[in-house]
Amino acid sequence: MNAFFETGLSFILFLPTFAIVGALYCAYPRTPRGALRWLADLAVLAVAAALSILAMRHGFHASAASGGTLWKQVVATLLAYGAFLGVLCVALPLRSLWFRRVR
Repeated sequence: MNAFFETGLSFILFLPTFAIVGALYCAYPRTPRGALRWLADLAVLAVAAALSILAMRHGFHASAASGGTLWKQVVATLLAYGAFLGVLCVALPLRSLWFRRVR
């Protein structure tokens, strides 16, 4: 199977989890709510999704061939989820510091 197709399929299958975590990131804290906050949140989610896709592709190429096809998908998905959560965990305190200065 093509690596690009496998990466896309794994990302699509994991997309509901990314959507739930991304929605929680955007929803909390509830204030301040403005256009600047929405743009910042969307930018963080776009970076998180892009890095997640890159991590997933890297996981497919870096995983050992001895584990079989399923192990490649498990490694790729774990790396993608880790990259997504890593970006959000870095962005959360930065966002609070940034909006504390804006107020």
